[in-house]
Amino acid sequence: METVSEQPKVWTRDSASGEKRDVWTALKRGLRGRCPRCGQGKLFRAFLKVADHCSVCALDFTPHRADDLPAYLVIIIVGHIVVPTILWIETDYSPSVPLQLAIYLPFTLIASLLLLQPVKGAVVGVQWALRMHGFDDQNPEDTSKQD
Repeated sequence: METVSEQPKVWTRDSASGEKRDVWTALKRGLRGRCPRCGQGKLFRAFLKVADHCSVCALDFTPHRADDLPAYLVIIIVGHIVVPTILWIETDYSPSVPLQLAIYLPFTLIASLLLLQPVKGAVVGVQWALRMHGFDDQNPEDTSKQD
């Protein structure tokens, strides 16, 4: 019985091109609202509208598909902060309901709005770093150049 010594081809993030894409760096740049490639250009042209391209390195942002993921992540993050806090305060201090509503509702709204843009930037940065959707530097329709 023969053993095959040839290793299977393993896909790596750098196999599509020579450009190295670090996930953590892209995530941090996205959190700051900067281009995931160069870290200089602005990622957003409005509050939640991603720009068409980077003004510094000309990276095309149009392939991103953040969709509803940033909103879901913000709900999870804010919920994990607000709910235990509410339970702790209610158990130990038992304030009146109007006072609780006057504090918890504005805090939840403000925290959600403050986190939404950084989380969306992080999602776009991770998509770029992992070469998801159209960020893979290859045209998926052009298969004639592939082996």
